[in-house]
Amino acid sequence: MSDALHEAFFALHHGLPRQGPGSDATTRRLLALAGPLPERPRTLDVGCGPGRAALLLAAEAGARVTAVDLHRPFLDELRERAAARGLSDRIRIERHSMTALPYPDGAFDLIWAEGSAYLMGFDAALRSWRRLLAPGGVLVVTECEWATDSPAPRAAAFWAQAGALRSGERNTAAAEAAGYRVLGVHELPDSDWFEEYYDPLARHADAADPARPGMAQAIAGAREEIAVRRAHGADYRYRGYVLTPADTEEKSMWTTRAERPGSAGAADRAAIREVLLGAFPTPLEADLVEALRADESAWLPELSVVAQTPDGTIAGYALITRGWVDGEPVLTLAPCAVRPEFQRQGAGAAAIRAALEAARARDGERLVTVLGHPEYYPRFGFTPASGFGIRVGFEVPDEAIMVLALTEDRPLPAGTIRYPEAFGV
Repeated sequence: MSDALHEAFFALHHGLPRQGPGSDATTRRLLALAGPLPERPRTLDVGCGPGRAALLLAAEAGARVTAVDLHRPFLDELRERAAARGLSDRIRIERHSMTALPYPDGAFDLIWAEGSAYLMGFDAALRSWRRLLAPGGVLVVTECEWATDSPAPRAAAFWAQAGALRSGERNTAAAEAAGYRVLGVHELPDSDWFEEYYDPLARHADAADPARPGMAQAIAGAREEIAVRRAHGADYRYRGYVLTPADTEEKSMWTTRAERPGSAGAADRAAIREVLLGAFPTPLEADLVEALRADESAWLPELSVVAQTPDGTIAGYALITRGWVDGEPVLTLAPCAVRPEFQRQGAGAAAIRAALEAARARDGERLVTVLGHPEYYPRFGFTPASGFGIRVGFEVPDEAIMVLALTEDRPLPAGTIRYPEAFGV
């Protein structure tokens, strides 16, 4: 976006009641779904804009709000409105990027993000902000998403250039993969689009001076967005997600780390073998891991991850190794195991999440595949591989082959999965 268009865009939006679909009624509904909160919840409003939600949370929920945005004129608007309503002592206004929030872990009971997470990406926002939540804290985030598998071409083309949308199922899976439990979901009514946002925006567009540098393009963009919504509004929606960390108890019980390498890791290797022998009826998985360790083309040391108890006992294990899809390198999750006495206590989930986070941290990785239970792995964000044109060369139920995209900014390979030789398939 050129400087002129950037300035024209914000000029067109200054003074609007909201910078995206929403309403006070929706804010109240999402707040109700969040459930009981502390008496004066420490609240972070991320990408607050002119602060409509911050003002309501301070006035009606008694929240102590830290309102954050990068655009100084929006913060000035909020400062004036807070003063006019006698809320200046409840709202602290700060200018920061939402990608680099300077607050300590556990600083907030409630994080509020109406229409702002898309600026850094839904998945990235959820992962980045999670550390800021206190135990039992709640994240409320609204996101635009597809409501159909077959959107109209005009709607698909508009959102392809405005910002890629996903289905609600994929957003829910992404939230679970980021370590959240979904407390509630609320679809914004059509009045939140038009009465609260598009109708005021259209009036601004009608009154704007198209001769101003960049303004004609800004007006055209706003009118096209409104027209697409009027014509194809049934194809996409805004939904609010109310989330809480799923593994607060899990994290308090389990610590995770990579398997130690070399001679120092002999005890780890023995303990991992014990976990695998205890979890499976035959030694096949234990032998598989040892064979993979010996395969330099497949073994990735930092992706062999254990979950251990406070006394250091290795209770859970997850392994990700190199695989290929028609020659393109990908990652493969398997095997995963938990010692019998620790099963159903979160050790396996802790190890899997830690392994997936380590995979995301590796440069250039795009995809993780898994062959597993279709009711278990979607909680980590996995979806059927067939939806991406990915398959295996042997007979297996379609829903059991799943993939997790690690990035949204690079195309994914399609074709047949090839596993390391140790798998024997």
